[in-house]
Amino acid sequence: MKTKHTIAFLAFTFLAVSCGSEEKKPIAGNPPIPVKVSTINENSNRPFLTASGTIQAVKSANLSTRMMGFITNTPVNVGDYVKTGQLLVAINNSDLQAKLSQVNAGISEATAAFTNAEKDYNRFKNLFAENSASQKEFDDITAHYNMAKARLEGAKQMKNEVDAQFAYANIRAPFDGVVTGKFIKNGDMANPGMPLIAIETPGKFEVVASVPESDISKINSGTPVNILVKSIGKAVEGKVTEVSSSAKNTGGQYMVKVALDKTDASILSGMFVTVQFPIKAQEKSEMVLIPNEVLVTKGQLSGIYTLSESHTALLRWLRLGRTFGDQVEVLSGLSSNERYIISADGKLFNGAKVIPSPAP
Repeated sequence: MKTKHTIAFLAFTFLAVSCGSEEKKPIAGNPPIPVKVSTINENSNRPFLTASGTIQAVKSANLSTRMMGFITNTPVNVGDYVKTGQLLVAINNSDLQAKLSQVNAGISEATAAFTNAEKDYNRFKNLFAENSASQKEFDDITAHYNMAKARLEGAKQMKNEVDAQFAYANIRAPFDGVVTGKFIKNGDMANPGMPLIAIETPGKFEVVASVPESDISKINSGTPVNILVKSIGKAVEGKVTEVSSSAKNTGGQYMVKVALDKTDASILSGMFVTVQFPIKAQEKSEMVLIPNEVLVTKGQLSGIYTLSESHTALLRWLRLGRTFGDQVEVLSGLSSNERYIISADGKLFNGAKVIPSPAP
């Protein structure tokens, strides 16, 4: 009985091993995959410095008021195009209207007094020339005339002051543009300095980038640069227009402004960008750069297929740094003169047999 069970167990074991061997044969028998390979250049250099920045309109404004009052009218909405002088916000100005009436009455009174004083002055001037008026009489009438003239000028200046206050009661567009922000509504209380409306001129943009102190000395005004707009995956060109010489109020970062060249890309204010500043050859630093297109990603991991000595594909996980155009910096995981696969004529997997050929 034992012998029969032993023979049956041995037969089953042999069958299982045979089946397992048959399952592995197709994998081992897969033909090698033709691939193109490239070599990490030990003299790979960084051709430029990079800095992060944001896009903003060249002409923009956040409009506020110097007076307190209730909002009575907001005839525009976000996205509306407005013309210079167009009403954007109206604030209750009944007190200004009353003050304006008083000022206008004062101007009328001062004008009448000045007209009368001017007639007396001209009359006494002629009498004095004919020796028909004394010096004291002429001096008194001259003083009266000058005081009337000064009172009229003062009344006119008061009207200018009231008119200036009306400019803060009726907020108008300072230039042609589009409304990008509306922070109030009818019935709200406006306070001095509180933002009410944001407006900017579309089409003309610039970039404000933050550069660390270690790199700011290598950037010069007028230098052409490349700007990578992350959200739309496009690159545009520009030119450095301003280089700050102080980081006192910017947390140790130096501000650099870059004017964007005209482009068809769908650029909007507030988009994040990476600015690439070219540097001189003697300022370049060694680093390992690989094309973005060869990366293999799984979740948060990024890697690359390298070529082993036995011509198999080995997946190597990498620690990446900054992006430079269509290349990315490798901080660890690859060393100089290593060969890596840039394309394959089949689906690669870790340990796959490959037939390498150099990249063109």
